[in-house]
Amino acid sequence: MDWRARITIDPEILAGKPVIKGTRLSVDFILALLAEGWTEEQLLANYPPLQTEDVRASLAYAAEVVRDETTYPIPA
Repeated sequence: MDWRARITIDPEILAGKPVIKGTRLSVDFILALLAEGWTEEQLLANYPPLQTEDVRASLAYAAEVVRDETTYPIPA
């Protein structure tokens, strides 16, 4: 999925955080709710502007960010 069709990054909206287009719902907010155990159905019911494609775009964005991230092990 190309997340760029559903997610925008604009310095004028939430200080440039990635958000679902046409909303002020940030990708990290959606991911945090999913991490807390919310289902897609709960997200859609509680945030009517959201669509299934927005949730999937949020996951695709996160996957791309993590995939492109360079990590370095920190010795204990």
